[in-house]
Amino acid sequence: MDEAFRSTVDPACLHRPPLALDMIKQLDAFEFSLYLILTFMSCVSLLLYLEQCAFLYKKQSYPMKTTIIWVSGAAPIIATMACLGMWFPRATMFTDMTSNCYFAVVVYRFFVLMVEEFGGSTAFLKRFSGKPFMINTGPCCCCCPCLPRVPMSRRMLFLLNLAGLQYAILRTAFSVFCIILWTNGIYDLTNLSATSATLWINLSVGVLTIISLWPVGIIFMNLRSLLRSVKFIPKYSMYQLVFVLSQLQSSIINILAINGQIACAPPLSSQARGTMLTQKLMIMEMFIISVVNYFLYRRIYDPLPAEEHDNEENDKAALQAALEEHDV
Repeated sequence: MDEAFRSTVDPACLHRPPLALDMIKQLDAFEFSLYLILTFMSCVSLLLYLEQCAFLYKKQSYPMKTTIIWVSGAAPIIATMACLGMWFPRATMFTDMTSNCYFAVVVYRFFVLMVEEFGGSTAFLKRFSGKPFMINTGPCCCCCPCLPRVPMSRRMLFLLNLAGLQYAILRTAFSVFCIILWTNGIYDLTNLSATSATLWINLSVGVLTIISLWPVGIIFMNLRSLLRSVKFIPKYSMYQLVFVLSQLQSSIINILAINGQIACAPPLSSQARGTMLTQKLMIMEMFIISVVNYFLYRRIYDPLPAEEHDNEENDKAALQAALEEHDV
């Protein structure tokens, strides 16, 4: 049966991804132009990010500038890695791992950024210590409305911080471990059987990802009304969009390719073509996000107003609502 299958399939569809030079030789005028346009988009993303880094380095104080530089670099770094994977098809496993490791750090840094918006961990605890925080947020406990609210404390903030930090560390450790297994022929991206190392490593990384996203959701859902004044909701939307496109979209396309749902197109096999499609989509999507993030993050940051200011704003809103009700 296997021999009959191989006799009806183009031999190129069963080979490894082509070398970079062989891939370039196979491109026609349209495909080569597309490659140049996508390369230009990734370069523009990187240049915008570098200009933003220079601006923040000169204008913003430490440690806020370090956190912003890390967070805003997700889209341009992923676009750059995708561009390298597009030109060098056999390197896509390493470029994807680099992007995933960087985004793991971004998840942790985004949590730190929300705390830094309130002046750092000390000012954050001084302001919110003892106040109840709801923890029935996504992706872990969004379906558990019965969970009690937990008062914010130094211990709780430490646990939330640790939940994000573990992903940044363990995701990198898993990537190094995967490379070691790959050199010994144990780690294979196309092998998702129940006994394969790839499946169990991916499941472990998925659990770590969900745990790391939970503290970000807890802080944002409880403080989004205060963060609205610094245009943080669009930043959170861009952060979630990067996660969906870089993690979920690529996983769906790779699963479809492994199952043969994406047709082979010599010199690319079905899996290699799915990976190439992912790289091209990622460059275009991350280019748009990079441009949006450039306008969101390139500014001078000041701590949010004190709690007394929040109370004044709440009193004004309540008074305005009462007046409107009286007029009616």
